[in-house]
Amino acid sequence: MFSDFAFKIFQESIDTYHIKDDVYQEFSNPYPKDKVEHLLYRKNWIDTVQWHYEDIIRDPQINPVAALDLKRKIDASNQDRTDLVEYIDGYFLNKYQSVQVKEGATINTESPAWAIDRLSILALKIYHMQEEVNRSDAPQEHIDKCSAKLAVLLEQKKDLSTAIDQLLADIESGDKYMKVYKQMKMYNDDELNPVLRGQKG
Repeated sequence: MFSDFAFKIFQESIDTYHIKDDVYQEFSNPYPKDKVEHLLYRKNWIDTVQWHYEDIIRDPQINPVAALDLKRKIDASNQDRTDLVEYIDGYFLNKYQSVQVKEGATINTESPAWAIDRLSILALKIYHMQEEVNRSDAPQEHIDKCSAKLAVLLEQKKDLSTAIDQLLADIESGDKYMKVYKQMKMYNDDELNPVLRGQKG
């Protein structure tokens, strides 16, 4: 199933990141550029680094200049994340381009890649919640609460994985079809963001 295939790559990315556990470490993709594995690994690496950016920026003692720099990094990371989702959807569009769409076929509320995006984030939640469960310095009450949350996350993984695989099967059979709407982010565009537009010239 594609969801299991993707989740294993996400886990590999997360585990590799945490060897150094440093947002500034060099990124190296172990998969060839022409493979979907390359996109999935890169996608999760972006999510993993951003997860830790979000931790750092919440430090109440953070230097304001450093916080601003980090906010810029988070903005760039969000754009990279969106780009990767669109590349992954491009893979699915190409894969299913010859499918004969059945009469009465329906469209899903989200594309396959945006569902896979949620699975990538879920992999991070599971990893870090498992870390909390395994903490030897935490009180039992904390461990019990985190164990309960981990159980919910694992159930969510099962449900989301089933939904992703069913969506892909429906697209492959022609019972559903997919469209990709490019993300029209306005705040990054100096023609659409009035603050940026006012600074031109």
